[in-house]
Amino acid sequence: MTSAQSYQIFLEAKTITVPPMGIVPVEPHESLFDFQRNIVKWSLRLGRSAIFADCGMGKTRMQLEWARQIPGNVLILAPLAVASQTVAEGRELDLPVYYCRHHSECKPGINITNYEMLEHFDPDYFQGIVLDESSILKSFDGKTRHTIIESFKETPYRLACTATPSPNDFMELGNHAEFLGAMSRTEMLSMFFIHDGGETAKWRLKGHAQEEFWKWVCSWAVMIRKPSDLGYQDGDFILPELRVHQMAVEAKNTGDFLFALEAQTLQERIGARRDSLMDRVGKCADMVNGSNETWLIWCNLNSESDALERVIDGAVQVKGSDTREFKEKTLMDFVNGRLRVLISKPSIAGFGLNMQVCHNMVFVGLSDSFESYYQAVRRCWRFGQKKPVNVNIITSKAEGAVVKNIARKEADAERMAANMVQHMSAINKENITGLGKTVDHYFEDKTEGNNWTLYLGDCIEIARRLESDSIDYSVFSPPFASLYTYSASMRDMGNVKDHSEFFEHFQFLIKELFRLLKPGRNLSFHCMNLPTSKTRDGVIGLADFRGQLIRAFQAEGFIYHSEVCIWKDPVTAMQRTKALGLLWKQLKKDSAMSRQGISDYLVTMRKPGDNLNPVRHSAKEFPVDQWQKWASPVWMDIDPGDTLQYRAARENNDERHIAPLQLEVIRRAILLWSNPRDLVLSPFAGIGSEGWESIKNDRRFVGIELKRSYWSLAASNLRAGEQEKEVSLFT
Repeated sequence: MTSAQSYQIFLEAKTITVPPMGIVPVEPHESLFDFQRNIVKWSLRLGRSAIFADCGMGKTRMQLEWARQIPGNVLILAPLAVASQTVAEGRELDLPVYYCRHHSECKPGINITNYEMLEHFDPDYFQGIVLDESSILKSFDGKTRHTIIESFKETPYRLACTATPSPNDFMELGNHAEFLGAMSRTEMLSMFFIHDGGETAKWRLKGHAQEEFWKWVCSWAVMIRKPSDLGYQDGDFILPELRVHQMAVEAKNTGDFLFALEAQTLQERIGARRDSLMDRVGKCADMVNGSNETWLIWCNLNSESDALERVIDGAVQVKGSDTREFKEKTLMDFVNGRLRVLISKPSIAGFGLNMQVCHNMVFVGLSDSFESYYQAVRRCWRFGQKKPVNVNIITSKAEGAVVKNIARKEADAERMAANMVQHMSAINKENITGLGKTVDHYFEDKTEGNNWTLYLGDCIEIARRLESDSIDYSVFSPPFASLYTYSASMRDMGNVKDHSEFFEHFQFLIKELFRLLKPGRNLSFHCMNLPTSKTRDGVIGLADFRGQLIRAFQAEGFIYHSEVCIWKDPVTAMQRTKALGLLWKQLKKDSAMSRQGISDYLVTMRKPGDNLNPVRHSAKEFPVDQWQKWASPVWMDIDPGDTLQYRAARENNDERHIAPLQLEVIRRAILLWSNPRDLVLSPFAGIGSEGWESIKNDRRFVGIELKRSYWSLAASNLRAGEQEKEVSLFT
């Protein structure tokens, strides 16, 4: 296999889509709608996938049909009471589903249990696993989430089903991807996301990575809020009217004040709820007792549910301390119309259950969680509901703007969900209908001047065409693994999921650099050690990126020649990164976590062999005091702002991290390790810094740049440098 073939295979493997690992499906059950049948067939072909389908879109029926076709035994994990609903729906499909509480109760075929019972089952028994209401994972503690992912990491066929995930909660998508084996959560963050300032717990999708990110998500997930999202007719899948009524009761406890003050803190809001408890309960009881219809009542406190059960005729409450059997029986009695009034908390009955039997609900108080509110409302307001749904919210006037806060979050979520559908819809349509395509938008170009040539393209592809032993010196700043990613292209070495993939990619270039460089000549690269993060790497510390680069070059035959440390101001770094170890307040908290700033390095490698064209300097052009300064292992006098202007190269989706190498560093390296008229190479030309100094110092230059906007500006900079050089000859 040639080097070119190996590189193409590597790029194909690096492409961030999930390859099919499933089965050839048969036609699903005739009761499924067209869009449901096609989603099931797509999911079976993949083998491991997620179905993000809104409430009432038939997730249960789709996952059952998926499980029917999986060769071998299947386990479905579901919230409490949802299991019984799933068993009943299986009967409608003539499909036996066995509800188990222990592995000893399992039978060949499809088995279902609750998430809490997982420890009693042997994962190796099952060839397929289904997570029903899989978004519940994020409400579990990290240990439980880890157990689920680890337990089924060897299971061949995996399906995760939930309603529309929170579009702004990328961790939820990361959990799904990790469960399905598409990519670990830390790999996802490294490849597609970036921290903003000091808020290290918050990750933002990189601007230029949006298209690739959603393409990747669509390679393992389908999202559908209504059939028309995938190009089908909505038909009966149109939600009825949602009528939200807000009622407020007067606050009775004004404390030391003449009038009740609006609660500001969480504790004050909780106090306001307790003070107004009986008034809210009374208003709810009047409403429900004056009706003979079915009612669903949501509360947050046990004292609320106890009081409501006492004053509402025929009401039954389900609370956390009840037995599993009582919870399940009561919830199913309500679902099947045998109970008129159910009282519970969203955390207990707010997930998964189909409660279309009811179209009236009351929130006797609200928490600040929009997700809890949304899930609770969607128990009744879902596709298949024939009547307008009435949502009554009773709060204390002293509770503050909790209702407005929920409304704001609802508007934000709707806007973000629409944005998510917009990103995924077109790709999902292609994938579901089998028309998905992967297009490599790769272009090459070339421009030249009197003493320079600048290529647009993949540095590995271009370098392979250059003549062996033709380069006198090479200086460049490579991508810092995945720290900075400059484009969405898989050819971008910074666009990697981890350091291992970066070095696998970079090694292709090192081989070519060794071939291109003349024997006995030098190559210099600019680098720094890289900070690690708790979220991405598991620990806060440093990665020895400089050492890894040196060893990578040595592995291809280069000699470790020398290095110089370039001083950087730790105050500037602290202000820019808000790194924990550089903060002054950390000294007072625990200085064991305090550290020094991260310096830059210019590392020089040498190709073995005799240099047939020695690099010689006269005492006039290179006086001893200059040599003593440059021979110092630390350069303290490099101005960090001494770079080419780069803002004109920025594209709308670029991140802020564009870090050109300082011109003085390049100048010293070129003067020290090359002769006039020597040919200097930069495989990462960027905006042309190495070319600029090569031209200004009477060297020839060849550069390669992958990103067109940088390449265009580099060409302009090199022309400008050429003109300045010509002017200087006549002045």
